[in-house]
Amino acid sequence: MDGKKKKNNKKLGKIGEEMAEDFLKKKGYDVVDRNFRTKWGEIDLVCRKKDVIIFVEVKTRIGEKFGLPEDAFNKDKMFRLRRNADAYMAFNAKQFSSYKIEGVCIVMDERELDRARRIDHYEDLN
Repeated sequence: MDGKKKKNNKKLGKIGEEMAEDFLKKKGYDVVDRNFRTKWGEIDLVCRKKDVIIFVEVKTRIGEKFGLPEDAFNKDKMFRLRRNADAYMAFNAKQFSSYKIEGVCIVMDERELDRARRIDHYEDLN
C-alpha cells in the first residue's frame, strides 16, 4: 500500500472512530480509552455502560462498491480482538469479571465524506 493511500485510510478511520464515539455516547456509553494497542493489534474504543466494559471495533468504508465494513469481522479479526480485550482486562480493568465486544460499521457518502450514509451497531460479537 502506498503512503498516500495509507494516510487516507488512517484519516478515514479517525473520522469513523469519532462518528462512532458520538453515536455511542448518544446511546449512553462512556468512552474510557481509545486506540489501545498490544502486539495483537488495536482496540478502537473502550467503553463502559453501567457496569460493563465494552470493546468496540469500528469499520468505516466509503460506499459499498468494494465490500461491506461488516466483512472485516472474520474469524481472525475476532480472535485478535479477544486477545486484545483479555490484555486490556488484565492491565486496566481488573475490577470487572467480563466484557463484551461490539462493532460499529459506518458507510460514508461518496460525495460528502463528512456524512455517514449508514451507521450500524452490532452489540454482541463475542
